[in-house]
Amino acid sequence: MSKKIVYWVPRVLSIAFVLFLSLFAFDVFSEYRGWDVVLPLLIHLVPSLVLLGVSLVAWKYDLVGTFVFIGFAVFYIFAAGLHRPWSWYAAISLPAAVVGIFFFLSWLQKRKK
Repeated sequence: MSKKIVYWVPRVLSIAFVLFLSLFAFDVFSEYRGWDVVLPLLIHLVPSLVLLGVSLVAWKYDLVGTFVFIGFAVFYIFAAGLHRPWSWYAAISLPAAVVGIFFFLSWLQKRKK
């Protein structure tokens, strides 16, 4: 793979994953109206904001992205519970793990220099 591709793929995928995860926060609009929606929306966006911050740090330090995204994938499996349908894990944990693996590949490429 090209050096530029290995560099950019984890960064673009991490932002795309954060945006995807943020979509789940919009379910608060079905339960709340008006200004009552602000606090629940912010609470639902906390994981996305944390991962966005990690993505910004991982932009420079690939190992941070590796550990946090793979750690998030494992954490989600146990936090959601092991009795859920496999599609839950495939939709959240698998993309997070893939992003973590790509950050690791980017780190390996930098290390070879």
